[in-house]
Amino acid sequence: MPRQSINSPYWQGVRDGAPFVIVIVPFSMLFGVVGTEAGLRVAEVMGFSVLVIAGAAQFTALQLLSDNAPTLIALVSALAVNLRMAMYSASLTPYLGAAPLWQRAFAAYFMVDQSYACAVIRFEQEPHWSVSERMSYYFGVITPICPLWYVFTLVGALVGTAVPPGLPLDFALPITFLAMIGPMLRTPAHATAALVSVSLALVFAWLPYNLGLLVAGIAAMMTGAQVEVMLERRKGARQP
Repeated sequence: MPRQSINSPYWQGVRDGAPFVIVIVPFSMLFGVVGTEAGLRVAEVMGFSVLVIAGAAQFTALQLLSDNAPTLIALVSALAVNLRMAMYSASLTPYLGAAPLWQRAFAAYFMVDQSYACAVIRFEQEPHWSVSERMSYYFGVITPICPLWYVFTLVGALVGTAVPPGLPLDFALPITFLAMIGPMLRTPAHATAALVSVSLALVFAWLPYNLGLLVAGIAAMMTGAQVEVMLERRKGARQP
């Protein structure tokens, strides 16, 4: 393969997304196992993963439904967990907003934490890239991630209870988010929002149906936004 092709934005994206395979495989497999143990058929588990393709929201909804929470609570909680996708979209719009509609539609469907985290960092590092190069990189990132999400969800759903109880598949969830969020805590607003979300999630852990996560998430977003406003005002005041 020519050197230029190897160094193209697409292949850079593939290389940046490849390390996440280590956590995507057990994470997706865990959802398949948990889904079938909760009483879902294999087709329902796969429909869940293909249509929603958002691991944290899927686990949230499944957990609440397994606990016999009202359907409305499960839906609202899953939507709240996925509210971050709206912020991801807004953050990437300056970079991808000029792309054709069909490309933006596919990008929206495949927007996961990993594709956003890699893209927003790389786009800042490569300001000279064209929209097509940015989109190529974005799809490169998801190439090793999303297909494996489907495949190993199916594997987990098929093997079900055959997975040994002592196999710690659930380690993938916290490690995934730590690996993605850690490098992105580069501003006071990010750090403050993270601190508020963790603190309030612990304080309100006693609330039923995991509602403490909703409280923590909303408070963190409001705090981060307020810190951004304060910093911008202070910056403006210093300018002559």
